[in-house]
Amino acid sequence: MTLPSMSPANRTRRSAETHPLTWRLRDDAEPVWLDEYRKKNGYSAASKALQQMASDEIVQTVKDAGLKGRGGAGFPTGVKWGLMPTDESMNIRYLLCNADEMEPNTWKDRLLMEQLPHLLIEGMLISARALKAYRGYIFLRGEYVDAARILNRAIDEARTAGLLGKNIFGSGFDFELFVHTGAGRYICGEETALINSLEGRRANPRAKPPFPAAVGVWGKPTCVNNVETLCNVPAIVNDGVEWYKALARPGSEDHGTKLMGFSGKVNNPGLWELPFGISARELFEDCAGGMRDGYSLKCWQPGGAGTGFLLPEHLDAAMYAGGIAKVGTRMGTGLALAVDDSVNMVGLLRNMEEFFARESCGWCTPCRDGLPWSVKILRALEHGEGQPGDIETLEQLVTDLGPGRTFCAHAPGAVEPIGSAIKYFRDEFEAGIAQPDSVEPLEPALQQ
Repeated sequence: MTLPSMSPANRTRRSAETHPLTWRLRDDAEPVWLDEYRKKNGYSAASKALQQMASDEIVQTVKDAGLKGRGGAGFPTGVKWGLMPTDESMNIRYLLCNADEMEPNTWKDRLLMEQLPHLLIEGMLISARALKAYRGYIFLRGEYVDAARILNRAIDEARTAGLLGKNIFGSGFDFELFVHTGAGRYICGEETALINSLEGRRANPRAKPPFPAAVGVWGKPTCVNNVETLCNVPAIVNDGVEWYKALARPGSEDHGTKLMGFSGKVNNPGLWELPFGISARELFEDCAGGMRDGYSLKCWQPGGAGTGFLLPEHLDAAMYAGGIAKVGTRMGTGLALAVDDSVNMVGLLRNMEEFFARESCGWCTPCRDGLPWSVKILRALEHGEGQPGDIETLEQLVTDLGPGRTFCAHAPGAVEPIGSAIKYFRDEFEAGIAQPDSVEPLEPALQQ
């Protein structure tokens, strides 16, 4: 798979002041290794954090900046860090990076890991200092072979340079970092399933409480953050809270920038670092270049396969969590999909739900049985073999597998696109209902 690249025009406009995540990217898309990264102000934030800031000061800085998780859930990062125990006797604790990027139509973390590996390492080093974690793991999607190779080389570079290991920057802080490749399971994106997998167990979500901050990997306090989330930390430490907040568009309730993208039959599919609050129309028209000749936009998803479909008139929505919520769905990962007018929604959903059904861990009944049931109905509708009541059954499944009805968030995300597709394109589902064979009326003599 070739990773969609940023356009040269976007590259020339990037700067450290406006694009904290991507300004260091090379035009040839090669990894930025240690020497180049340090020339581009790399590890200066880590030096500041370890030598000049106390752990609770780093936590408070991230909390004040309003950094939220970039994996889709959007939980405030500083608040999550604050849940870790302050008891110094609990001195064995872990920082886990969730790099199990298996949301269909999402590749943002891959770009950061393959091209800016030291940004992630620096972000984890600062975060570990804030959490007083002595060891970190990057839990990486197994299919990301290039990312694993690049990250391991970058970790070796950092360790050789004294940026990992013992007494980093003479601060007395020790931190070791390792890459752990998973077996390719979508459910490992759920933090407790990730922890189970890291321990060598079956990748099922755990009951909460206890939360990982209290009882995580190997029973120790643990914090799990997404790749993009951790990559925001160095710039916040270096440039401050007010600068970070000012990056977003006025009116956005989320702060900073976000990696956003558009795929599908658009003229310029790709990935861009953009301020929160930019309109989806700007992302679609100015960055992605609109639809290719011969195609028109039928609908779009704002952030991965687990978000609801929206119509072209929703493109004026602002790209932040609250802005997308106003039009009825979630921002998710921020990487949008353009669905063109040649696509039948029933077939598209059948393909999506086959993925989600296969990736269910099978732990709870609604998800284990409900998602295959949706696939069976969608497959019948796709082939014109649906039965009266099938659409209503799908709608009931959307309710029964919704938030709070299942053990984790896998099923609610899986069925959200079904509900929105029926809402906006019900006629395409109705077209899949088999029509009863016409019956010739009986002759009068037989009727008697």
